[in-house]
Amino acid sequence: MELIERELYMRRIRPFIGERGAVKVFTGIRRCGKSAMMELVKRELRRRGIAEDRMVSLNFESRAEEAVRSADAAYAYVKERAQGGRVWLFFDEVQELDGWEKLVNACQIDFDADIYVTGSNARLLSGELATYLGGRYREIRIYPFSFSEVLELARQSGAEMDERQGFMEYARFGGMPPLWRSALSDEDRLGWLSDIADSIVLKDIAARNGVRSIDQLRRVLDFLLDHMGQVFSAATVTKYLKNERRTISAETLYNYLDHARAACLVHAVPRENLRGREILKTQEKIYLADHGFREARLGGNLKNIEQTLENIVFMELLRRGWNVTVGTAGAREIDFVASRPGARAYVQVCYLLASAETEEREFGALRASGDDFPKYVISMDEIDRGRDGIRHLNVRDFLLRGELP
Repeated sequence: MELIERELYMRRIRPFIGERGAVKVFTGIRRCGKSAMMELVKRELRRRGIAEDRMVSLNFESRAEEAVRSADAAYAYVKERAQGGRVWLFFDEVQELDGWEKLVNACQIDFDADIYVTGSNARLLSGELATYLGGRYREIRIYPFSFSEVLELARQSGAEMDERQGFMEYARFGGMPPLWRSALSDEDRLGWLSDIADSIVLKDIAARNGVRSIDQLRRVLDFLLDHMGQVFSAATVTKYLKNERRTISAETLYNYLDHARAACLVHAVPRENLRGREILKTQEKIYLADHGFREARLGGNLKNIEQTLENIVFMELLRRGWNVTVGTAGAREIDFVASRPGARAYVQVCYLLASAETEEREFGALRASGDDFPKYVISMDEIDRGRDGIRHLNVRDFLLRGELP
């Protein structure tokens, strides 16, 4: 299997390789490349001269090996391998094992071990493991391929991919890694995306949370996919289901949203009042971990290109380590307020600046912020229309070459 370096993540991981006192935890949606990241860590260890037999790998989604059938069996297996000195432990999809928190904690305490863990649950560290480890962990969130990584993989495999055409494919199908590691037809890509979406719904949401009405769950999730980049409203969802002769309680609806967030399928982004610098507790916007799921379930990613571009930019900001909110300044709305220690920026996303009204809407919203932080408009225009100190970036340039300060 071809592996690209995914240097964006490796730069965050390398400082902690060999750090015995901290468990490295890779979280992210199913099949986004977490297992591949562990393979990249192993590759790094080999470069540093670590012998293969000192690396112990267990995949807890598999029941082919006796060692992964219980926490006690896994502990015994590790104990036997740890007799010869330091070991590097790689536990894949640990949430599938009952008692995995105690296993990880015991391995950290009892052995000279550098531990790496993956899980398809955003709340992996909000339960017992965080209590056991007491802060002795490093979480690295892994996301599907960026557009830059898709092009890198194409170059690495010897395929020619024109930037413009490649972006349109990426805008339609998203960045789930297996789609780009093989020469798949459009039909195969859509089939694969549907299969992995079903796996997330059935395994990571329904089975994990005891959801009984799979049909109701799917209808709610389809609504979230269809309203990518829009405000989540319980009243709107309830009305939508009522039109389909279905009823749902507000509690159940919010539970489904919470389950989808825990499975890393969706992100609910809060609003921030820029005047008072306060986070608002209502009207979150919904974005998808990968917009390709929308194409597979509902189609229309290119038809609704503005929604798609907004989701792509949002996910790229997360990849680059920004915290993201939706900004409000009076009656104006700013798509994204990106912040991290020592930096802050405002971002508007649109398809094309095709009219004076559109330009005024996008640039005017940024001017309404009332401060001097960097401001950007990102669109598919090829001509730079920046003004008044507000930068204008082509979306491909932003994804491949542009970085916020």
